[in-house]
Amino acid sequence: MSRLKGKTAFFTGAGSGIGLISSIRLAQEGANVWISDRDLTILEEAKKTGKAQGVVLNTIEADSTQSDSIKTAIDSISRDSGRIDILVNNAGGSLHTPYQFLDETDEDWKRVLDLNIMGTVVASRFVLPYMQQQKGGRIINFGSKAGRFGSLIAGANYAAAKGAISSLTRQLALEFGPYGITVNCICPGIVLTKRTTGLWESRRTPEERAKVLHEIPLRRHAVAEDISGVVAFFASDDAGFITGATLDVNGGQGMA
Repeated sequence: MSRLKGKTAFFTGAGSGIGLISSIRLAQEGANVWISDRDLTILEEAKKTGKAQGVVLNTIEADSTQSDSIKTAIDSISRDSGRIDILVNNAGGSLHTPYQFLDETDEDWKRVLDLNIMGTVVASRFVLPYMQQQKGGRIINFGSKAGRFGSLIAGANYAAAKGAISSLTRQLALEFGPYGITVNCICPGIVLTKRTTGLWESRRTPEERAKVLHEIPLRRHAVAEDISGVVAFFASDDAGFITGATLDVNGGQGMA
């Protein structure tokens, strides 16, 4: 499949997990893919993973909490590739801060908001002028079930940040739709990656985990491949008339 042939995509914070698997998926569909992370060792491992899957992943060091770092990365990618068609704001996480509201400090709030909502704001701010010049583009944001229904393993700071990303998605879709730019948001539930599995198992008892699993109509948690297909869809022309949408990808959790 080559739905994305000739397109350049940039993923923030995609050295592992959902971001890495999704970046490989877009590369398999023909995109020229760039991924960022602040850890060069992680980026080197990501390149090897991509190569093992038969694709090339371009890597660039960048810290999603630092505005200048992200601007430098985006400007560099634009110079190298001539355009940026797709931005995937993947960088995010709870940063292992306390998940009980009264235990969260001001610094816990700042760190999580900086990475999640401000990281999305900054990358979008710097890529949108390029997309305006091109008269088109795709921005794909990552919210979370936590931002819509709360979370059993991440705190109020994370839930608030992810809820804000859904609101930002709608506002950007409204403002930049006239330029042919679509902006959509994916809200996964629990996705079993190395990081989230450890967090889930450490913060909830086996009985609590079983109860949550029973509340998912499909009776399983997601894996990264469940999310990567949705990223590829939103990045493609198949989703060309969808913008401002927040799509739950959680196996039906939250319906009842």
